Amino acid sequence: MGIFHYYDIGNAEIYVFDDFLIKQVKEGAFISDDETELFVEIIEKHFKNKNFAFISNRVASYTINPLVYNAAKEISNLVAFAVISTDEKMRETSRFENKFHNKPFELFENLSDTILWTSKIIKQEDEKKSEIL
Repeated sequence: MGIFHYYDIGNAEIYVFDDFLIKQVKEGAFISDDETELFVEIIEKHFKNKNFAFISNRVASYTINPLVYNAAKEISNLVAFAVISTDEKMRETSRFENKFHNKPFELFENLSDTILWTSKIIKQEDEKKSEIL
């Protein structure tokens, strides 16, 4: 892992690395379309024409409008979606939210395992892309 970029976008903090980003939403926040637009701008800035994974580090309780996942469907280079949480209620919510997007999805209890899985998915997608070209 190289240098990372940090953003505080009000309701959440975003950590951008070479091949993935980690979003950590703040306690009690409500995630809506407005925040999603800013989030997509950050993605376009750092991952234009490059496959990446989205990692949600769920350490706080918050509410999300499931319709924001429509934006995820439109991001073709978003190849994996992972959630880190040890809280069973948050894990259940994540399983439900998974129904609203079309990306490979997995739940984890720690960052190390999450990075290993997302790296594997990104590598597979990069290889598929190379075969097409």
